[in-house]
Amino acid sequence: MARAAVPGRLIWRVATVAEARWETPSARTLVLDIPQWPGHLPGQHVDVRLTAPDGYSAQRSYSIASAWRDGGRVELTVQRVADGEVSSYLTDVLEPGQQLELRGPVGGWFVWRGTPAPVLLVAGGSGVVPLMAMIRARGDARGRQPFRLVHSVRTPQDTLYAAELARRVRDDPGLDVHIAYTRKTPDDWPQPPGRIGVATLNTHGWPPDFAPDVFVCGPTSFVEAAADILVALGHDASTIRTERFGGTA
Repeated sequence: MARAAVPGRLIWRVATVAEARWETPSARTLVLDIPQWPGHLPGQHVDVRLTAPDGYSAQRSYSIASAWRDGGRVELTVQRVADGEVSSYLTDVLEPGQQLELRGPVGGWFVWRGTPAPVLLVAGGSGVVPLMAMIRARGDARGRQPFRLVHSVRTPQDTLYAAELARRVRDDPGLDVHIAYTRKTPDDWPQPPGRIGVATLNTHGWPPDFAPDVFVCGPTSFVEAAADILVALGHDASTIRTERFGGTA
């Protein structure tokens, strides 16, 4: 994994949008050029600040979707939130060539540091974004750690990174992905829609005696439910790292 020099003091930087692409009808990835970016670890996030001409400003936190490569760019995948002033601007207004302010990287707990243990990733909706940075970091490093991702989404159209995940399952040995659809499944899907439950994590996660590193990210209610299930299945609560988000926009 590429090393990241995490600064001791966070400063605001000006980032320029180099590229933008839609991941789903409501989620967009911004590819940013950030001069003198110190690097980051998979799982960290940034604070984004928007300032209007009249001085009004709004600030939100977004997970970094990309793995760090020296001299590379930083990718943020933003899920549009209904009535969200920041997320709507980032998904629907901001275009390549325009700029925004951000600071980071932030966070030292919810990060994967390339340790050799098996890894279980559990995501609800756009909670897959920081977990994707871990999958990409493992892929870039040609890591051999066994990785399993269990991703809960409403419909096939809501699945972030669907094509890339399918490609990585094919090309990155040791990566398994299970998608759980809660409202609508693809045609001929073998299971009816439903939430992640005990059977899901028991079947598609790692057994507790494998001592996996576990990362769970998503809405608060999802994270609490998934963590409770994992503990009930016998996982050590101290090995379960969680990142949650609410209704920020």
